Amino acid sequence: MAGGSLLALLDDIASVLDDVALMTKVAAKKTAGVLGDDLALNAQQVSGVRAERELPVVWAVAVGSLKNKAILVPAALAISALAPWAITPLLMLGGAYLCFEGFEKIAHNTLHPDDSHQAQRAQALRDPQVDLVALEKDKIKGAIRTDFILSAEIIVIALGTVAAATFAEQVAVVAGIAVIMTVGVYGLVAGIVKLDDAGFYLSARTGSGKLMNGVRGLGRLLVSAAPKLMKLLSIVGTVAMFMVGGGILTHGWPWASAMLHQAEVAVASVAMIGPALAVVTPSLINAIGGVIAGALVLAGVTAVSALLRMLKSRR
Repeated sequence: MAGGSLLALLDDIASVLDDVALMTKVAAKKTAGVLGDDLALNAQQVSGVRAERELPVVWAVAVGSLKNKAILVPAALAISALAPWAITPLLMLGGAYLCFEGFEKIAHNTLHPDDSHQAQRAQALRDPQVDLVALEKDKIKGAIRTDFILSAEIIVIALGTVAAATFAEQVAVVAGIAVIMTVGVYGLVAGIVKLDDAGFYLSARTGSGKLMNGVRGLGRLLVSAAPKLMKLLSIVGTVAMFMVGGGILTHGWPWASAMLHQAEVAVASVAMIGPALAVVTPSLINAIGGVIAGALVLAGVTAVSALLRMLKSRR
């Protein structure tokens, strides 16, 4: 009897694990789009530090990301169980923040391209005697802050795919996705930021023959491509902020979501290029909406800050 009970228990556990594995695959597919944005944003965030400090910075952000998820996973499960109506407003608040952060970056770079902060950062990167602790902390805090918003969206999407499952299965799938996404994102980020070092290593290899010539050529290609890739990631990271943030806001308002669907259906009917337009249009609309939302939030924050300064000066 005891042996039969043990086998039944093992069979139940195996069945649950099989269901969890299947649901995790589904959740991973649905969160893949956000994962791409997360990768671009975080690679852009941690670029620009000294070469010997790149991996420690990536590691610090990855640890911060795990801490984010250690907070977000139980919080999302609790909110889903106790107050499911609060998930969408909280996500929209995070989306608005992403749009604000992206627009603030553009506005700051446009209006103050040569400000003292940027000059100090450039000097720190050039001068080995300058203490980089403050620069690293700034980058780490910014990357972790951005990661928190994107992690929240990933976790909520994953939770939505297993909404009808048991609580134990929800915990297993959401926690599994959180760990998988963190390892995947920051593993790739570490590879991207060390791409130039790999190129230097390959280009310095000695030896003769076509194979070694090809290895050195590949190294030189990586060295020349790394700065261009980082610049591209900086642009992609900012665009991703608007796309992700705008997408959260768009899907949070039923009327906006309905308009987005109508636009997608309308462009899909265009001859020849309809299917391609249907794929691009939602992302384009989300990005435009994100830019508008970012501008409005920045204007509001600026107005409130000015008002608070004025009231403080009158005291």
